[in-house]
Amino acid sequence: MTTHSDSSPTGYACIQRYAKTLDSSPGVYRMLDADSRVLYVGKARNLKARVLNYTRPGHSGRIEKMIASTASMMFLTTRTETEALLLEQNLIKQLKPKYNVLLRDDKSFPNILVAKNHAFPQIKKHRGAKKEKGAYFGPFASAGAVNRTLNQLQKAFLLRNCSDSMFDSRTRPCLLYQIKRCSGPCVGLISEEAYRESVKDAERFLSGRSTKVQEDLAEQMMAASEAMEFERAAGLRDRIRALTQVQTSQGINPRGVAEADVIGLYMDSGQACVQVFFIRANQNWGNKDFYPRVGPDVSPAEVMEAFLGQFYDNKELPRQLILSDGIENADLMQEALTEKAGRKVEILVPQRGEKQELVAGALRNARESLARRMSESATQAKLLRGVAEAFDLDAPPERIEVYDNSHIQGTNAVGGMIVAGPEGFMKNAYRKFNIRGDDLTPGDDFGMMKEVLNRRFTRLQKEDPDREKGLWPDLLLIDGGAGQVSAVHEIMQAHGVADIPMVGVAKGVDRDHGKEEFHRTGQRPFALKRNDPVLYFIQRLRDEAHRFAIGTHRAKRAKAVGATPLDEIPGVGAARKRALLTHFGSAKAVSRANLVDLKAVEGISAGLAQKVYDFFHDKG
Repeated sequence: MTTHSDSSPTGYACIQRYAKTLDSSPGVYRMLDADSRVLYVGKARNLKARVLNYTRPGHSGRIEKMIASTASMMFLTTRTETEALLLEQNLIKQLKPKYNVLLRDDKSFPNILVAKNHAFPQIKKHRGAKKEKGAYFGPFASAGAVNRTLNQLQKAFLLRNCSDSMFDSRTRPCLLYQIKRCSGPCVGLISEEAYRESVKDAERFLSGRSTKVQEDLAEQMMAASEAMEFERAAGLRDRIRALTQVQTSQGINPRGVAEADVIGLYMDSGQACVQVFFIRANQNWGNKDFYPRVGPDVSPAEVMEAFLGQFYDNKELPRQLILSDGIENADLMQEALTEKAGRKVEILVPQRGEKQELVAGALRNARESLARRMSESATQAKLLRGVAEAFDLDAPPERIEVYDNSHIQGTNAVGGMIVAGPEGFMKNAYRKFNIRGDDLTPGDDFGMMKEVLNRRFTRLQKEDPDREKGLWPDLLLIDGGAGQVSAVHEIMQAHGVADIPMVGVAKGVDRDHGKEEFHRTGQRPFALKRNDPVLYFIQRLRDEAHRFAIGTHRAKRAKAVGATPLDEIPGVGAARKRALLTHFGSAKAVSRANLVDLKAVEGISAGLAQKVYDFFHDKG
């Protein structure tokens, strides 16, 4: 691959100058503005021909603006056009150019894992790299879809979901056994062989062979009934019902589509919604909507192609992609995705039959989701205009940051930051801050807020010193009155960012909702009318910040509760800590144990036993 960059006049003249230097190789090109910000990334079968195309008139308004802003270009030649397509989408995800269609929400999806590192396998939700030994089934569209399926699978197959450490420490069955969600393998209430059969049945069901599983269970139920084992027959009947419930809740269970993603695209008023249904093992494992960034003159084919390239950049591919709209380079995209998957991936745009019905369902969902989102966006835009008016801002804020702290008498103190903007809460931008200040007095809310904001502004100035990346807030909301506002203002002055509007939200008389007072530097506090929608909006923001801070604090406290002095001993990891606690019953008992008893613990060598003993007895 080669790269080429040079300075030149802007616009058409700039592009013409570059076109003269190019040959007909396939590759990727970048258009940059005068500040070297990437405006657009594109691919080409023939770089020279593609770039020359920009020098001719007749482009849309969006492309004309892009051409006018172009001050330089960069080129990467590739061996094949397929390689160029993959590189293009990868660069778009990395660089987020202004004029490209951009997929903004790109999280991983959860799977169901039947873990195989234990005699009695555990069934659980799994997200991330598939490093653990076992059988994976997915993807599911959401954690909710996984949890619903797991809930019914527990009823149907009675598989455990407890951790190995909990399994090993049980002396009597847990509540899940009592409510008939587990067969109690931890205390020997089912044999290893019988449990293994249940695991196989669960895997058969998740692999799409559900009819056979239900037939087997029905036969067992009839046999139990004839043998007058009515309690066992009733249990088997409940398991069959649970499997039926899974299938009913899935809604769509196509017979002719075993493994596919069904992708429907709906566009309206310069906005787009892409709805993806995950079909695996002839079952619907949920659907999710995405809202790529598009322009008013972008075609459905361009949006769909960009979505496929970016969405599957880091996700497992199904055997079929069933689309509502065709794409210009379908053969190229199919070749690129097949290469990525290491097996054939088929791209289809059906016109009739079951596949077309699936696409119609995805399209209907996309249309309804986009209508809801546009309605919510209009409401949100109105609220942000109201916020600008209430707090004398120059324009409606694009990014509001709200801060809150949580602690109990100063312990396990954390700060929370939530973010909201034109599209509502921006949860991927939320941040937590573990309060580290050793010199803080327990419960010093001023000191905590100072530490949080010092760290926040220090990081912002490092990551985005020119305030160009959209990371800086247009408005800060803090929990507190005049004292907090004064403390925060000092910090902002110290960092040279006192130009950012900041408002303190203080509870009014009797700490009553609706009587909030708003404090700003150098101005008298004021209140909004009780029925003002902007007041309700500010209350929602503050409550969300409070919820997030409390949740973070509870998680930290729970982690601290589970901590023991054993965590500080070099060489004592999770497995050895568990062995010591299981053997002696508590960390205190470990600290009092003599060397001989420590050596008797399974998995604890003589050397490590000496380390543990010395840790508790040689501290003076």
